[in-house]
Amino acid sequence: MTLTRRHLIAGIAALAPVACVARPLRAQDTRIGAINRMDPGLDAVIDPDAPIEVLGTGYGWAEGPVWVPDGGYLLFTDVPGNRIWRWTPGAGAPVPFLDPSGPSPIPAGVREAGANGLALDRQGRLLMAGSGTRAIERLDLKTRIRTILANRFDGKRFNSCNDLIEGRDGSIYFTDPPYGLADGDQSPLKEQAANGVYQLAPDGTVSRIDATVKRPNGIALSPDQRTLYVTQSDPDVPELYAYSRQVDGSFGERRVLGNFRAGVAAGKPGLPDGMKVAATGHLFMTGPGGVLVFTPDGRHLGTIGTGKAIANCALAPNGWLYLTSSDMVARVRTRVRPAS
Repeated sequence: MTLTRRHLIAGIAALAPVACVARPLRAQDTRIGAINRMDPGLDAVIDPDAPIEVLGTGYGWAEGPVWVPDGGYLLFTDVPGNRIWRWTPGAGAPVPFLDPSGPSPIPAGVREAGANGLALDRQGRLLMAGSGTRAIERLDLKTRIRTILANRFDGKRFNSCNDLIEGRDGSIYFTDPPYGLADGDQSPLKEQAANGVYQLAPDGTVSRIDATVKRPNGIALSPDQRTLYVTQSDPDVPELYAYSRQVDGSFGERRVLGNFRAGVAAGKPGLPDGMKVAATGHLFMTGPGGVLVFTPDGRHLGTIGTGKAIANCALAPNGWLYLTSSDMVARVRTRVRPAS
C-alpha cells in the first residue's frame, strides 16, 4: 500500500470521503495541548500559558481556516468530507456552510474532493483552492455565486489545488500538489508533470513560479509583500522556503528558511503545511509538533501544540489564532494581529 500524506501526518489507516458530523464537546474536552516556549521573544507574540480551546470535533481532516470580519465568523474545510463549516462565537458547535464544497458526484480517481485552503479577496469574497475541482475558485458569500478563476496552466488541468493567498495587487498565489488524486503522482488524471507554485494575475494570466518543489503546500506573504513563503510537506525534505519578490513582480531563487527533519524523525505529529503571517512579520507555520512560531528572520520562538497534527491556522483581527488540527478545530489567544 502506498503511504499517503494523511498516513504520515495523522497516523491513521485511511481516509475515505465520509459525511462527518460535528459532535458536542464535554467540558473536560475543551482545553487541550500546551505551548512550548523556546525563546523569550515568544512572550511578545503569545502568552506561553494561554489555554488552547477546542471548538468542534468529528471532521475527516480539518483544513483551510479563514476569519470573515464581515459577519464575525470562522470558515474552515473538511477536505475528504467535501464540506465547508462555519463557527460563530456564542452560537455553539460549527454548522455546515457549503455542502458539497467540491464536485458531486465525486469523480473516479479523486481522493480528497472538497475545497482545501481558503482566503478572502480584497472585496471580502471567499477564495477557494479546490482539491477536487482542481481549480482556484471564488464564492460570493452573499449570493453564493461560484466562479472558476483558473483551472489550467499551459492548457493542462491543475493536479489538486491546495492553498492560496491574495496579494495587495490582486494577484493570487497558490500551490498545486497531487494530494487530492487517489494515486498521487501516478494518477492517470494528473496532467501537470510538475507539482507547482503559481501566480494568478488580476488579468487571469497564470504563471508558474517554481516547478521543482516535490510537495508544495502552505503559502503566505510577508507584510511588505516582498517575500513569498512556501512549505514543502515531503517527509524526506520537510522545509520552509522564501522567495524574494522583485520590483518587476518576478521572483528570485528560493532560499531555505528552515528544515524540519529532526521533528519528523522524532515522530512529532504533522509536516510543514499551512501558514499565516502577523503584522509584526512573525510567521505561524504548521509543522512537526503543532504551530511553529518564527521571527521574520527565521528564529524559532516556540510551538503551539494540540497533541495532533495541525494542518493550517488563521489569525483574526482580535488576536485569536484558529487551528485546524486533524479531526478538530481549536483556538488560542495571541498578542499580534494579521498582516493586512
